[in-house]
Amino acid sequence: MTATASSLEQTTTRRPQTPRRRRRGDGRIAIAFLAPVIVGFAVFYLYPAIRGTWFSLTDWNLLSEPKFVGLKNYATLIHDPLFWNSLKVTGYYVVLSVAFQLLVGIVLATLLHRVTRSLVIRSLLLVPWLVPNVTAGLLWMWLLDANLGFFNHLLVSLGADNQGFLTSPALAMPSVVLISSWSGVGYTALLFYAGMLMIPSQLYEAAAIDGASELRTFFRITLPLLRPILAFVLVVSLIGAVQLFDTIAVTTKGGPVNATRVIYFYIYEQAFTHFKMGYASALALSLVLVLGVLTFLQMRLLRASTSDLA
Repeated sequence: MTATASSLEQTTTRRPQTPRRRRRGDGRIAIAFLAPVIVGFAVFYLYPAIRGTWFSLTDWNLLSEPKFVGLKNYATLIHDPLFWNSLKVTGYYVVLSVAFQLLVGIVLATLLHRVTRSLVIRSLLLVPWLVPNVTAGLLWMWLLDANLGFFNHLLVSLGADNQGFLTSPALAMPSVVLISSWSGVGYTALLFYAGMLMIPSQLYEAAAIDGASELRTFFRITLPLLRPILAFVLVVSLIGAVQLFDTIAVTTKGGPVNATRVIYFYIYEQAFTHFKMGYASALALSLVLVLGVLTFLQMRLLRASTSDLA
């Protein structure tokens, strides 16, 4: 009885924990959990970015010590026609690839949401995404081959002429878009499908009672409420499209006649074919700035941080 009274007395005399002290303790726990991520970011992202910025101000061929040249690499970049051509080719690829993936992805997601929700079909959509890009490139090289490819055999059997899908300047980039989109469109469709599942079913039931068609329901309900997912997919697709490298390295190697020499492949050539690491760093840093501006504009224009569902 005496012990219980003493315990009660200690409890009542103990000073209550202030909100400020609780916040300080929560902050320490948060820092402990975030520490591995912060260290990883500093080692694998921040330090290489600082080193890359320094190398962009030097003349370095990997064999000798970097020699400081100031802004010379950036001046060279401005007058480099291949750099501007690679930006133009990259922009062409980004527009074709992102538009194709968004359109096909949202159509597939709508069919999944409104027609069938089969788990088998959803699994099949992910299969191409699981195939490595190098393997997909080799597979499509065989399918699109000008002499032995399946598609040219199909064209000849229909009475048409052989087409150099990967050797014609006009067809090479659309063919690369087809290869890369084949791998990624299923994943994009599932992202849209997940966003559609978050839309309350009562809205569709009300639209059906009012007699709205499927097309009107899509443009008045589905598409507006899908805006945050659309912004996310658009930003991720754009960044992924700008980083195209492995498909080009396997299939066309920048040809024919620079028709598929995208900026990442051009940076690789400058760094590891011509050993101009300083110039390649300046190209990479310029690309980061361009991507940052485009991403910021996309997020602002699409109001990605707000949702009409809230």
